[in-house]
Amino acid sequence: MKRILSLLLTVILTLSLFPAAAYAAPGWPADVAIEADGGIVMDADSGAVLFGKNLHETYYPASITKVLTALIVLEHCSLDEEVTFSYDAVYNVESGSSNAGIDEGDVLTVRDCLYALLLQSANEAANALAEHVSGSREAFAELMNETAASLGCQDSHFANPSGLNDENHYTSAYDMALICRAAIQNPMFLEIDGARYYDLPPTRNYPEGSTVYAHHAMLLPSRSQYYEGAFGGKTGYTSLAGNTLVTFATRNDMTLVAVVLNGHQTHYSDTKAMLDFGFANFHTAPISQLDDRFSTLDSDLSIGGISVGDLSDLSLEEGMITLPLSASIGDADVSVTYQLDGLAPENAIAQVQYTYNDRLIGSAYLLNRTGEEEIPLIPLESPGAGASDPVTDPAAGASNPATDPAADASDPAAGSSADAGPQTAPGAISQGNPETPPGEDGFSVPVFVWVLAAVAALAAAAAAVTVHLRRERQRREEDRRRREERRRQRLREIGVSDEEFEQMMAARRAARQSGRGGRKDRS
Repeated sequence: MKRILSLLLTVILTLSLFPAAAYAAPGWPADVAIEADGGIVMDADSGAVLFGKNLHETYYPASITKVLTALIVLEHCSLDEEVTFSYDAVYNVESGSSNAGIDEGDVLTVRDCLYALLLQSANEAANALAEHVSGSREAFAELMNETAASLGCQDSHFANPSGLNDENHYTSAYDMALICRAAIQNPMFLEIDGARYYDLPPTRNYPEGSTVYAHHAMLLPSRSQYYEGAFGGKTGYTSLAGNTLVTFATRNDMTLVAVVLNGHQTHYSDTKAMLDFGFANFHTAPISQLDDRFSTLDSDLSIGGISVGDLSDLSLEEGMITLPLSASIGDADVSVTYQLDGLAPENAIAQVQYTYNDRLIGSAYLLNRTGEEEIPLIPLESPGAGASDPVTDPAAGASNPATDPAADASDPAAGSSADAGPQTAPGAISQGNPETPPGEDGFSVPVFVWVLAAVAALAAAAAAVTVHLRRERQRREEDRRRREERRRQRLREIGVSDEEFEQMMAARRAARQSGRGGRKDRS
């Protein structure tokens, strides 16, 4: 019954609040190109992808991995906790890789380590923080994969906290944008990541202390790559990953996240091109400022003048939407889905999604303000109805679990309790004289007509959902095959045979089935 009510609410909201767009929307801006193999610019507030190149192709991320590492540490640690650097943390890194000169036995706070991690890109700090949080790098890698999945990442697998070379350590531009979008919602991450420099305390190698400096040139006014509005980001480079870069910038109340993967010494110019494109062609605003269709949630919703339920307990979470400057909210399509992700509030019952030419441009959760799991869609008893109501339930004495506190709503038999009073039939008008039919001519739509209409709508919706899910599964399977073949080709280029690739994939599948997401870093 709960599932049927949920589906019916979806149909009612979709048909009544969100009629289909009557004409094609203006084209999506596309006057931008980058030289890197993969890239994206995403609106951090709405999640809209403004531009993407090979969005879901997988690449080695190098040190931009440390954004996820920092986010996890901030969620699990106090900044004043002390971190002791082990021999393994200090020396299990690639020769010549980034470090802050911290040695075995040194003790720094989590705060110190995070500044070394994000400004200096210190790999020993990444290892030490991972050991501090999870006991080992391998266990921390499992936590990285769990966290990434909770953020909606589907193309990634992380094997270490630093981003050093590992064939099982990869991500996509889209996934990295999701991770960055989550990171910049953490105020402490923003404070640390946006700093220009930081003074570390005395260590074995630096008895007087040392200073670490930001590497991201777009944050530094003295550098030619400086970008007005940039407030954070992370650089990365390894021999396999090439240049990688994430950048956060804000202008005109709009915050963008840009990601470059497998760049070719053009990571800064590619980033500038994407950010310029985003700021020049789009605008972001709260959904409530652009769309007034949800004002009807404060009263009974009706179809053709017939009340179909009290939705006054529903409210729309304040969400953001991104549109091309040449478009309006009327150009967007709106749908309601019950497929909620792990980020949904506990009292969310659905998600309203806005799309523009099949692009997701914003969403907001539909919330039940009372915190109840079910919302009565078609009242089983009209307000004020009592024993004098002439329309009663044919099943004599049937109780209404929605209004009778003694009735157990979860009990399938609750609707036939002998303690019930008479009920108003679904579709009956609940105000004024109950004998007065809707409309001046006295015409009343029979209840069974509305029941049949609802059943037909549900059947059509179920068929549409089935077709959509089948097509989505086919698309995902095809995407998976393409990604695997491209990864196989890249590995061939670095000397990995097809047989070795199959062995790697078999080991990866076995690790997933056993619940272990990571693999020991061999660097």
